[in-house]
Amino acid sequence: MREHTAQEHRLAHIVRVARLGGALASAHGLDAQAARTAGMLHDLARLFPAERLLAESARRGLPIGRFERAYPIVLHAPLGAELAREQFGITDADVLSAIRKHTVADAVMSPLDRVVYLADGLEPGRDFPQRAELAALAFRDIDAAMRALLASTLRYLEARGLEVAPQTRAAARQSGLELPASSQPASAKEHCSA
Repeated sequence: MREHTAQEHRLAHIVRVARLGGALASAHGLDAQAARTAGMLHDLARLFPAERLLAESARRGLPIGRFERAYPIVLHAPLGAELAREQFGITDADVLSAIRKHTVADAVMSPLDRVVYLADGLEPGRDFPQRAELAALAFRDIDAAMRALLASTLRYLEARGLEVAPQTRAAARQSGLELPASSQPASAKEHCSA
């Protein structure tokens, strides 16, 4: 029963991401169908357990760094892009990139990458105080919305003492955000003791 509920929740999230992604893309003159496709396929591997994420990613030769080993859930994004290609025949490099970057962002993100990242973080099922305000901003200014959502993410992680992914740090720096000292990567020894 619990797995069924998780699947229903995930499906509802996916549909909301696809809808918001399509609307954001349309608002900014981007390919709405590509955004909807990326939104529908972005979480293909999200319900995989950590062991499967690591094994499936390794089998495909996807990069697995220290951060990914410590937090395997982030592998669902690049693995999801591979599954979209393998199982659904997606060959559009822009769609695959948007799927790959939707979780932790990256220093280099196309407008479609940003739209899907924003749609994933700001879809109406997300529950945090600034969500609606940031979603409205995303319709006006993708870059400003990216900066604001990344800043919100950094504050959230810092408040909980969680490490920031290297890709998220790179995206934040690219957006002109200053990183808190606590967002720097922990050494392997420090991480093991946590």
